Amino acid sequence: MPKMKSHRGAAKRFRTTRTGKIVRRRAYANHILEKKDARRKRRLGRPGMVSDADRKQVRRLLAG
Repeated sequence: MPKMKSHRGAAKRFRTTRTGKIVRRRAYANHILEKKDARRKRRLGRPGMVSDADRKQVRRLLAG
């Protein structure tokens, strides 16, 4: 049986920390930035965590 492949789209969007949490980029940080205040843009730059509800599904996509 061939090796399982990880979902390439998910592999590009998520990464796992050493403790096993899954990190993602935040939405709304790419364009139309003029009208967003500096505090909001700064916070959007920080990585976000995948919620508990989605963690199982994302982990399955990344398990290759």
